[in-house]
Amino acid sequence: MTETLENTTVVIVGAGVAGLTLGNFLLRNGISCTVVEKHSRAYVEQRQRAGTIDTRGVRLFRAWGLEEVLAGNPITEGEGGFFIDGEEMPIDTGDDNESLYCPQQVLVRNLTDIYLRDGGDLRFEAADVTLENLHGANPLVHYQDSTGSAKTISCNFIAGCDGYHGVSRASIPEGALTRFSHEYGYSWLSILADVPASHPSGMAIHSLGLAGLIPRGANASRIYLQCPPDDVIEQWPDERIWSELGARFGTPVPTGPIADKRILPLRSVVYSPMSHGRLYLLGDAAHIVPPMSAKGINLALNDAEVLAHALIAQIQRGDASLLDSYSDTCLSHIWNYQAFAAWITELMHNAGDASYAGEFRKQIARAELQRQFTSSAANQLFSELTSGVN
Repeated sequence: MTETLENTTVVIVGAGVAGLTLGNFLLRNGISCTVVEKHSRAYVEQRQRAGTIDTRGVRLFRAWGLEEVLAGNPITEGEGGFFIDGEEMPIDTGDDNESLYCPQQVLVRNLTDIYLRDGGDLRFEAADVTLENLHGANPLVHYQDSTGSAKTISCNFIAGCDGYHGVSRASIPEGALTRFSHEYGYSWLSILADVPASHPSGMAIHSLGLAGLIPRGANASRIYLQCPPDDVIEQWPDERIWSELGARFGTPVPTGPIADKRILPLRSVVYSPMSHGRLYLLGDAAHIVPPMSAKGINLALNDAEVLAHALIAQIQRGDASLLDSYSDTCLSHIWNYQAFAAWITELMHNAGDASYAGEFRKQIARAELQRQFTSSAANQLFSELTSGVN
């Protein structure tokens, strides 16, 4: 089979938030890059995921001249509520809060449109991607296009933005990375329903466990119900889902067709270092935070910005210092977010269902929540959690 050989400066594997943000940053600074994505454009742009973009993320896009990616149907923070035993708690977002809930499919669609409008090279349905020569001056990315033709791209750098199960991290030899992980000991039943999120929406703490009802667009909602880690889908028929959701919020909730439901164990994962040769890992390829923290998308944005600055410095000025420190720079930020994620995850789950850590820890968590609600900083924190859990 004849293989086509091409050249570019950076190959980005994965057309999610991290990959497309990095691609737009590089393109706007005159650096040639190609994005390869295994799925079709329709699949990527319809993938329902969270999209809480915190104040830092909003300002990041603005600083790079990309504020237009937040257009579409973002929902300002604070529209969700926070409920404890059916009582809605007051949330004041504060004057300095610029956070947005922007459904991830909207953000990805906007990033894709702008990247292509500005002349970016984006290749969907790239099958059987493999990476080669990661320590050489010119790494290679092999794949098959939608017609089955073999393609090879020679480049100077590879950005692995293809998620936790992608080929990028899997291309790194065993033993080259250290995996740090923590299992929280409970799961979330995650449901995608064809109903608009109306009042009540947000997060609820109850003795039955944590619950969430989060908008995913005009006519879709994501529902979360805390459950034991050994639960199976068969234990959660639709009738039980709606009953438990209403009980945990303490008020009737809208119902409708359920499009998808699955059980997700909560965990935190970090890989170190976040680079190997000329391959750099971003987003879920390098780290996972529990969805309770609503910080996954913001970590991906930070990785993209740090790597963009590093590549620009290397390519335009011959300064390798930022690339050399890429992993350390990102990991410092990531561990801070992991500390927050572990704290808020344990706090929110301990405050409800005492079967996990006992009644003593439940009362400690309740006291901590009450203390948090007397803090102005806490209001912004809970606003972010209630508007768009990951």
